[in-house]
Amino acid sequence: MVSLAVARRERGLVVRETADRDLLRAFLEQDRLFAAYALCDLDDREFARSRWGVAFEGSSPVAVVLEYSGATPQPLFVMGRPDGVSAILESLIRPRAAFVSARTELLPAIEAHYRVDPGPPMIRMWVDRARFRPYPAEVERLVPAQVGELNRLYDLGFASWLPASAIADGVYYGLRVRGRLVSAAGTHVVSRTARLAVVGNVFTAAEHRGRGYATAVTGAVTAELLRFCDQVVLNVRADNPPAIAAYRRLGYAEYVRFEERLVHRLGSALAGLTAPLRRFLVSRGPR
Repeated sequence: MVSLAVARRERGLVVRETADRDLLRAFLEQDRLFAAYALCDLDDREFARSRWGVAFEGSSPVAVVLEYSGATPQPLFVMGRPDGVSAILESLIRPRAAFVSARTELLPAIEAHYRVDPGPPMIRMWVDRARFRPYPAEVERLVPAQVGELNRLYDLGFASWLPASAIADGVYYGLRVRGRLVSAAGTHVVSRTARLAVVGNVFTAAEHRGRGYATAVTGAVTAELLRFCDQVVLNVRADNPPAIAAYRRLGYAEYVRFEERLVHRLGSALAGLTAPLRRFLVSRGPR
């Protein structure tokens, strides 16, 4: 059963909040590679931090909006029919600011309720076991005890930003030069249930870029994930040709171009005051 928090009829649609994971999974699987983050968020560890709105026409879901809890602006994922997305954003899921991920054709539905900041298109890339091409290199699997060293590479300024649990629950690989960690890649979300994972946090120290190190660590992470995942995906900015080329060397292919934008609720006092904040390095490719 769908747990009803809000039900409001708009233009023939009924908008409801739900915790029905079977319903959500069935809808998201219609666009599995684009909905990879959301499908992974259905797992127990992430689901408690998420809020889901669904628009129904009759008994059929036509749109889904996912709000992921956390510091403002939080991630917001939208998928489905434009009128359904608009109805959910109007009456149910209403953050003052968010980082929205959406197919380009849904921007008008979002702009009915939000001011959308400019930004380059994003590319969702994907790979499976048949497409994957290993990139042999001397890399190492990172462990939670190395989180401080990893955070120093990411130049976060404090070791606790990326928690040790991110390494314990995900997959991280690093590459060393003369004992120093100079390149690393990891995961944003992993779901053994959905057999999906999202690669991210790919970074190479500036003085070591252009040597294939980011390709090597990304390849190692991907190889490990494909042991239990059917597909692995990642995001990259469309204006980052070196990163796109590096991922293609591993067998990744473009699936879709989409929008990942900072949005501000129309009429909100916070509009224009929030600073960009993303899941760390989600759109930053190998450097």
